[in-house]
Amino acid sequence: MPTFTALTTVTGKAAAEKLGDAMAHLDPEPTGIGVFEVEDDSGLWEVGGYFTESPDDTALTLLTTAMGANPFVISELPETDWVAHVRRELAPVEAGRFFVYGAHDADKVPEGVEPLLIEAAMAFGTGHHGTTLGCLKALDRLAETGFQGQQVADIGCGTAVLAMAAARLWPIHVLASDIDEVAVEVARANASANGLEDRISCLEAAGFDHPDLRSARPFDLVFANILKGPLVALAPEMANHLRPGGYAILSGILNEQADDIIAVYAQVGINLVSRDEIVDWTTLTLSRELP
Repeated sequence: MPTFTALTTVTGKAAAEKLGDAMAHLDPEPTGIGVFEVEDDSGLWEVGGYFTESPDDTALTLLTTAMGANPFVISELPETDWVAHVRRELAPVEAGRFFVYGAHDADKVPEGVEPLLIEAAMAFGTGHHGTTLGCLKALDRLAETGFQGQQVADIGCGTAVLAMAAARLWPIHVLASDIDEVAVEVARANASANGLEDRISCLEAAGFDHPDLRSARPFDLVFANILKGPLVALAPEMANHLRPGGYAILSGILNEQADDIIAVYAQVGINLVSRDEIVDWTTLTLSRELP
């Protein structure tokens, strides 16, 4: 069955959400609609729909005119087994002592590494993206200094690869949270596949907004691999949940956004320790200042 996409951009969240809602009433009806902020500080939002029939170009043009959006770009996608495609394309990744792999590459796990099994699924964080890779390398470097995590949280955990990496390093219980229900289910499945289901609790929560996270504070290490906007909003809560002298590893940050994030966190007493760039993405390691 063919799949069609229709994608456009529009300025502002409110206009994007309104356009996404309007697309739901098209005929033929889209099978899925996505509304995402373009993370380049342009203020643009991407709105897109998936269709099993060719979408009505005239109806889409009327929507863009009414909403002040750019013209839709319509494409037909070839039939693809996406899970098989991902498995072929995602080769194992090494990040310091960590080795991230899929079950199809189980025979490639070398000796002397910390293995992390991640299956292709609908959640962010396979180790291939510069953000996740940067976080794993930052964690490896932190451990090399002799740091040992006691209370660790992974905020916006996606596949829970970072939570699992911490649980591999230290005999502790890690809290992993995500705002997306599907991601939480994927995180639980990955924790189980790695034999870590008893040492990682996967929670559905926005930021630190969960009783288990509040009761577990203060944390001496928090991962937050999300995006600039949520990271800025999270800064005050990070200060409330991070132990003095504790570390935050932040990513999901475009290189040109890093200085803004550093400044925001400095205002709440969480200061830069190191920064790493991988292609377009920056990972920051910060520490809450001691009293």
